Amino acid sequence: MASNRGLDLVEVSPDASPPVCKIMDYGKYKYQQSKKEKQTKKKQHVITVKEIRLRPKIEEHDFNFKTNHARKFLEKGNKVKASVLLRGREMAHKEFAEDLLQRMAKELDDIAKVEREPTMEGRTMIMFLTKK
Repeated sequence: MASNRGLDLVEVSPDASPPVCKIMDYGKYKYQQSKKEKQTKKKQHVITVKEIRLRPKIEEHDFNFKTNHARKFLEKGNKVKASVLLRGREMAHKEFAEDLLQRMAKELDDIAKVEREPTMEGRTMIMFLTKK
């Protein structure tokens, strides 16, 4: 029947008893599937992670500048990874880094929520923020 119509015989469910087959134009079917995939890819928004790097002894203006950058990243729909790098004797006072990250979270409280609390990873304290 498929060859008389100029179509393909496609096995839909080979595990069923008896196997289920369908008469269709397989090339047209594959083309429509690829079109649907392209449409779904167009509609999805890829979330990227932007990093803001801080130091424990950062000045007030620099802190505000970096906080404003984080705000812009969040408004665009990206995640923000705030990290504080500790060197040498700064490792003895990890609370400065944690206080700095908590302060940034407080500044961005109106637009962002903390996805992951500040944690130490090696010599770096990291916190993730996402848009509310």
